[in-house]
Amino acid sequence: MEDISLTTLFSILLLLLVCSAFFSASETSMMAISRHRLNSLVRKGNRSAKLVNNLLSRIDKLLGSILLGNTLLNVAAAAVTNIIILRLFGQNDLAILLGTLILTFALVVFSEIMPKIIAASYPERVALSASYLLTPLITLFQPVVAIAGGMVKVLLWMMRIKIETDQSKQKMTMEELRGLVLDAEHFLPRKHQKMLLNLVDLERITVNDVMVTRNQIEALDISARHDALRQQIITCHHTLLPVYADTPSNIIGILHIKRVPALMQEAVLDVEQLREVLTEPYFIPSGTPLLQQLQQFQQRHARLGLVVDEYGELLGLVTLENILEEIVGEFTTQSPAQTGKFMRQEDGSILLEGSNSLRELNRKLGLHLPLDSAKTLNGLILEHLEDIPETGTSLKIAGYPIEIIQTQDRIVKVVRLFPAQVQKQ
Repeated sequence: MEDISLTTLFSILLLLLVCSAFFSASETSMMAISRHRLNSLVRKGNRSAKLVNNLLSRIDKLLGSILLGNTLLNVAAAAVTNIIILRLFGQNDLAILLGTLILTFALVVFSEIMPKIIAASYPERVALSASYLLTPLITLFQPVVAIAGGMVKVLLWMMRIKIETDQSKQKMTMEELRGLVLDAEHFLPRKHQKMLLNLVDLERITVNDVMVTRNQIEALDISARHDALRQQIITCHHTLLPVYADTPSNIIGILHIKRVPALMQEAVLDVEQLREVLTEPYFIPSGTPLLQQLQQFQQRHARLGLVVDEYGELLGLVTLENILEEIVGEFTTQSPAQTGKFMRQEDGSILLEGSNSLRELNRKLGLHLPLDSAKTLNGLILEHLEDIPETGTSLKIAGYPIEIIQTQDRIVKVVRLFPAQVQKQ
């Protein structure tokens, strides 16, 4: 060592610090790189991405090699620092102490904090570049790392701790996927982002949230007079019409309006022929997730289903359009019966029908009414008050002042709601 100049020793120390910084940056970048972005690059044939993916599939060997290399470099840096101090100051305890503190500070700043901050800011760029050096180093350190890794596995086994070494097999949860879509707001148009979020939410939204409730279903009573049947069919604004006998809950079939014109040419509507053109009703269990129901509609080539509870009682009706509107927003033409559900007043308040769906109100009016249990505005008010309200009753739900305008047959028919923006004025 006496033949090595101080300049060379300082150069070696600097090189050791740089190499230590490389290992620190490599470790952080490998852990921080997006697995989904990495898989995308691998599918495109990116060579660096394939190396990184291979390294992450052996995470125990990767971390072992990085830690071994980093430890060796830090120990070597301490030894070189000690030699430099002895050359400059001799066997001086104070000089050795100060030199150790200075080296520790340099290691923390230049070989730990700074490279890790850079790697955390640019994980993809650092990881892809570092993979070319880390790949041969893992092979070089394999014997030592294998022994150390074996000891670690034995200790983990004794502690009953299971580990997943292949990071590429980790599955993404729906919440993580939702987070990715939210984080992509700078790369996606707002409308596209909203559609993707709605698509993710299909798994936790059920048919009960979007169905047309039983009292709002437009259905055909096959027991009615012939002229009444003809008039209802002529004025119907739906393509598919449920048909019942005696009671609205006794659905006997679905009438496709396109099949009716031939029957309408007769002077008297033949009920038996009408029964023959009915298709079998499709019943959907209550609580079915929308994503599952969308797949069921696709498999059955159906567009309409009747939601029933565990006792077979009719709860409502859901269509393919109802599900698609949850993804892309409202696009179907409303029938006259559906119009007039929102009537804005001059004072900024809104007159609403109690039968309105809470999800529909939130989507169309930008409200934030709770969706935990009640599905309609009427249900939400009754749940909040735990009683049948009288006309003129006022209350506040989720910060929105609500006034009961009309009730009928123990149902809230019309309410006046004041949106949040009105309250601030």
